[in-house]
Parts: sequence; C-alpha cells; structure tokens
Amino acid sequence: MRKFESKVQLIKYEVLREVSRFAMEGTLMDKYDQISRMIEPGPKSRSRCCIYKGRAIVEERVKLAMGGDKENPNIIEVIETACDECPINRFTITEACRGCLAHRCSEACPVDAIFHVGQRAYINQEKCIECGRCRDACQYNAVSDVLRPCRGACPTKAISIDENKKIVIDNEKCIQCGVCIVKCPFGAIMDKSFIVETIDLLKKSKEEKNLHLYAVIAPAVASQFKDVKIGQVITAIKKLGFHDVVEAALGADMVALHETHEFAETIEDKKIMTSSCCPAFVSYIEKCYPEFSKNISTSVSPMIAISRLIKKMDHKAKVIFIGPCTAKKAEVNQADVKGSTEYVLTFEELCAMIDAADIEIEKCEEDVLNNASFFGRIFARSGGLTESIKHIIEEENIQVEFTPVTCDGIAECDKALKIAKVGRLQGNFIEGMACTGGCIGGAASLHHGPKDRKDIDKYGELAIEKGVKDALRVFKVDEIDLHRDFKKL
Repeated sequence: MRKFESKVQLIKYEVLREVSRFAMEGTLMDKYDQISRMIEPGPKSRSRCCIYKGRAIVEERVKLAMGGDKENPNIIEVIETACDECPINRFTITEACRGCLAHRCSEACPVDAIFHVGQRAYINQEKCIECGRCRDACQYNAVSDVLRPCRGACPTKAISIDENKKIVIDNEKCIQCGVCIVKCPFGAIMDKSFIVETIDLLKKSKEEKNLHLYAVIAPAVASQFKDVKIGQVITAIKKLGFHDVVEAALGADMVALHETHEFAETIEDKKIMTSSCCPAFVSYIEKCYPEFSKNISTSVSPMIAISRLIKKMDHKAKVIFIGPCTAKKAEVNQADVKGSTEYVLTFEELCAMIDAADIEIEKCEEDVLNNASFFGRIFARSGGLTESIKHIIEEENIQVEFTPVTCDGIAECDKALKIAKVGRLQGNFIEGMACTGGCIGGAASLHHGPKDRKDIDKYGELAIEKGVKDALRVFKVDEIDLHRDFKKL
C-alpha cells in the first residue's frame, strides 16, 4: 500500500494511474470522462464543498494527465476551478490597530486604499494593489499579510492574481521549477504529463522491431523508494516494456569530464563559470541575470548527454527520462537539444504506471543497474558536481585554480549571482541547484520532506567504478556532442 503525504498527492496519483490504465488498455479516448466519477464516487466529495465541484477539478486533472493545453508552452498549468480557497485579500487591518493620529499607513498608500472610521483604519480592497507599504509603515504591526503559498514560494515572482482572484503564471518569468505545485495546499497547480505518449511508444516498441525504448533513470531514485530495493524498481520498469534501463548518472560522468575541461580552457577569459546541469537554474540565470548567460557552461545536462550516447550506440533507440524534475519536461523541447530525449516522466508518474500495470515492485527480483561511477551518482545531491570536478582536476593533474561556490536551492543561487554581479564573489565556479538539497528535493519527488544525503552517497558507493574516467573508458565519449548553444540575452 503506497503512502502519500497529502490528499492532494493521493488524488493526483489516482488520476495518473487511471489514465495510465485506460491508455494501456487502449480505451482512454472512450473512457477518460469516467475517471472523475471513479475518483469522486459520491454522494459527498472527498475534497471539496460538493461532488460536482470535486468532479470538475478531477476532470481538469485528467486533461493535464493527458497532456494539458497544447497551445501553452509552459509545463506548469493552473487548475482554475481548484484555485478559490486561498485568502482573497492579502492585506487586512487587525485589532492591533490603535487608531493613531499619525496615520502613517494611509500616508504610505500610493492609491488611497486606506480610510479611517472612528479610531480604526480599514483597507478598500477594490483599490488595494498589494504593495505592502502600509504594512511596512505601521509601527504596531497591525497590518496582516497573508501571502498565497504559491506566490510566496515562486522565486521569480511569476505568479500574480487576476481580476477573478485566480492565480496566473507569467511564462516569461516562470523557470518551471515546480515549487508552486508542491506549495499549493489545494492542488490547484499541476504539471502536464507525457504518460500517454510514453505508453503509446511502449506499445509501438512491442510491435516494431526497429524501435528500442530506453528508460534513463535519475540517480535521485536512491532517495525515493524506501521500502524496496533499486534493483526491484529496475525490474518493474523493464516489465513495463522498456528495452533497457540506463543510469542518467553515466551522463553525469560525461558532463563532469566535459565541464572540467571547458572550465580549465575558458575560465581565464570568463572569470566565472556556472553549471548547466539544472535546467531551472539555467533558466533562472537567463531570465533574472541575463548578463551572466555567457558564463553558463556550454555542456548539455546529464539527461541529454546520456540520451545522445544511447542513440549513438543504438540507432533504433528512443529515450524516456525518469526523475523528480518538472523543469526537465520543458528542457526536452528546447530548440538546441530537441530530439535528444523523447519524453520525461516523473517518479510520481512512474509509480502510477507500475500500479496501473499491476506490477508489484516488492515481489520483483533484483536487476542490475551499474553503468556509472560514484561521482556520477552523487550529482543527485547539492555539491555532487563540484566534487566530481575536483576529482577530475586531481586525477588528470590539471593546473587550474578551482574555487567553487555550491548553491543549495534557488535562494542561495540568487545570493551568489547578486554577489557576482557586484564583483565580490569569492570563487570562480557556481554550482547551482534550484531545488533545496539538489535533485533529491525535486518537485515531482514521491515525498517532499527532508532527504538524507547519505542515501545518495550510499548509492554512489555501490558503484563498481569509483572514478569518472573508469566509468567512461568503454565508451567513445569524444564522438558525442556535449555542447549546446545558449541564447544570448
């Protein structure tokens, strides 16, 4: 029996499972409209004020599980029907208001939204623009600030509220990190799924001998499945119909080697180089600090690197990446890497597919997953890339000064970039991870509580090959294009 953090996560899983089941049966287009009644059977709703609203929200979830709005390039979408339970008014005057004579709150308001009746101040919510100046001006802290969790969590201020008090995502600002999905208490934000397209490819691969569908599994898997062994998860994935399962960590080994050499060759001119493994971090630089776009490593991400290697070795291959990241779903469609990886599944979606196929992971035999080095596997946690580069510099005796700044989460990334902007960064390499803890803290993880970095280190220690070059020695990595051209802003 699976454990879920909340009813939001449970319902999302159930939707993905039923969409997967019908897709596997080939009856999805005929039966998808039945899923809302299966999940909300009635007579009372499991999660909303009435059964009709509960079903309407599930129907929107089903649409997102089937790919969502094809006209919207953003992977993250708002379920408008579900977005109505948060506090409508952000700022209110509390009983702490003393009715002072100074009236600093109304004096600070730029739109005259604050008025006084008797000894109390009040906010005209029709005029309020939520600037917060009244809160800052009040000496009694009498202005209550109830910021919606999604807006408070968004690192780029990409979320706003429209005239109907529904949230709106600004695609030009959004880095698709998915933190808003995790923080919304009502499940009103969800990532689009490629689960149907993946199942279609699995079916096609069973019928066509010239199609081999590979699953690339992120090293963060070591922190996900607590009650079973990784080898059993690999067997379950193969039972779904995948030709083989390959570690994304092998791509991390490739990227670490490429990025180390790039650093040594270019740092004298660049002065500072930033990592390129995390697509949300790269997007954050491009959108918030475009002046540093030229400082981003030209290396592709481990997902793209391993996908290109697989396709170089097997011309019949197509690749599905499986991990905890929503930004990866957007990355596969970027013009400079499009075609390298077909689709991205999250760990949540993988579990839904396995259960839809009635595969019991705990009863599966253990299979072998041993493609990468210790250093490739620890990419899943913050600091892993830095340790890999240090290892390669030492092993190859590269004469270069490497002073890394490891940023755990987007807040630390922002701090490092701000310091670099004024020329005071005490380092020449920024390793940026948008999610706290690294990939193990990804938005599409099976559980979002604190993760033990030791799980990743233990997984890394199980690798037969300890060094990066040892893991890559049988592959012709030099023949693989590991470059990408970042747009210059």
